[in-house]
Amino acid sequence: MAKIFTITEGVENMGAIKTGGQGSVYKGRRIGEIITAIKILPTPIHSESGDDKNFVSFQNEVQKLKKVNEDANPNVVTILNSGITDSGNFPFIEMEFIEGPDLAELVKPPHDLVFTIQETLKVAEQLSNALAHCHEADVKHGDLKSNNVKFNIHSGNYVLLDFGLSVMSDEQRRTSLRQAGAIEFMAPEQNEGLLLFETEVYSFGVILFELLSGTVPFPLKDNGESARNLVMVSHMETAPPNLLSLRQRNMPAWWSKEKKELEMQVPQWLIGMVYKCLEKKPTDRFANGMELHEYIVQNSILAAGNVEWGAARIARLEQENEVLKKDREAIAQKLADYEKMKGSNGLMLETLQTAAPGKTKLFAGKNLLIFFLLLVVAALIVAFIFAQKNAIPQQANATDSALRSSTPGAEEKFQLAKAKDFLINGRVEEARLIYKALAIQEIPEAMFEYANLTLLNSNDKSNCREAVEYLGRAAAKGSIAAERTLGFLYAFAGDSAALKQRGYQLCSINYDIPRGSKLLMEATLRGDTTAGSLLDELNLKYGQSN
Repeated sequence: MAKIFTITEGVENMGAIKTGGQGSVYKGRRIGEIITAIKILPTPIHSESGDDKNFVSFQNEVQKLKKVNEDANPNVVTILNSGITDSGNFPFIEMEFIEGPDLAELVKPPHDLVFTIQETLKVAEQLSNALAHCHEADVKHGDLKSNNVKFNIHSGNYVLLDFGLSVMSDEQRRTSLRQAGAIEFMAPEQNEGLLLFETEVYSFGVILFELLSGTVPFPLKDNGESARNLVMVSHMETAPPNLLSLRQRNMPAWWSKEKKELEMQVPQWLIGMVYKCLEKKPTDRFANGMELHEYIVQNSILAAGNVEWGAARIARLEQENEVLKKDREAIAQKLADYEKMKGSNGLMLETLQTAAPGKTKLFAGKNLLIFFLLLVVAALIVAFIFAQKNAIPQQANATDSALRSSTPGAEEKFQLAKAKDFLINGRVEEARLIYKALAIQEIPEAMFEYANLTLLNSNDKSNCREAVEYLGRAAAKGSIAAERTLGFLYAFAGDSAALKQRGYQLCSINYDIPRGSKLLMEATLRGDTTAGSLLDELNLKYGQSN
């Protein structure tokens, strides 16, 4: 089969993956069986010089894209190459090939129309992480929609891909979106040709709405001009429909009644976040991906902690309830014994009453009254506990939160303990998310743990530089573990065997023996024996090399 055209030297054109008005994506193969995805843009470049505005715009945007890949991110596709095709002079971007379905496919048969709450939270955290990474590099994706987010079947991550529109000029982008854009995901201001960070926050909200409800807020009935205009006007003027009603309607019939009830308990903060993303005015939304991602991480972690804390509290209440039941039974038994004793020893009681009638009657009455009051109090306590147990989750969570916040640092200590428990049980990603949320609050232990997991975890190579910065800040705040780890990384950066032995070979650290030895010495003087051993190892190695 003859090739349609040559993309560039060294890349075999294996045919189109998808085509459209915004360009075509081809599967490519490089030497060594490396499979890639090549986005070819529809606007040809006539001259690779400053005289061609399209070429200048393309070059400028490609430079921005390079910033995105300066630090790898597990939720953003890696840009491998860019240039002009050998045939046709079309600009192209070559990206890693992500194997797996996209979100648009995952909400269509044979898959369920709606995502579970847990999987939706995973998408929200990872996609907002991708947006935050791009926005921090001042790159707008330009075409955020569900079929531009893929599930990587090898890593288990959701990955943002297809940065084709991000390298177009503003006019090219406007024309492309007007003619063939995914109108269901476009923010109101895009009708005026605007592309802001808040614009992509809106598209993010549409994606989350679709995953939770089984449909986008304003579906496109057909691709005719009148249908597209109707959707565009709806984005500008109509409030989004009730998400929970749509979710209930689109739940799979095969789900059990219990699962349906559970899956209708969408966290209120998540629903509120989606509607905030879908505000008509850009200024009413989250300002950018960084703000959005921070909000999601903090709320999802706190919500998870509160649910588990509430479960533990209910378990304690149940234990207390059992104790009170036994107490109540004991009191009832004592009353029965007393009545029995009264009946069998009537003569003795009459004798006592004869000797001191007033006192005996008073004594017997008081005992009965006391036993009766104890019984009533016990019953009230049991009723109160049952009421607490059956209270709505929001009330229990609010009470627990208030209890924890009554002591300074109680919330942070609780979350740190929870993260530690996750680590012990092998739930590394959940622990990492908690540590990240707390690291943002400048808590030394969390900064160290988050940085350490970032450096060690092969599934999170994203922010080695951020990890080192967190280690430095944790060390400055008195974390001995951070001093020791940072000292080791600086001092042994040139020793690949030592780095690999301790699992730190994934990130490239600058070699700085004076700085590293100083940090190790400080940790040693503060009583860290491991730092002392590393210092001895460094001294031995340095002495042998001289």
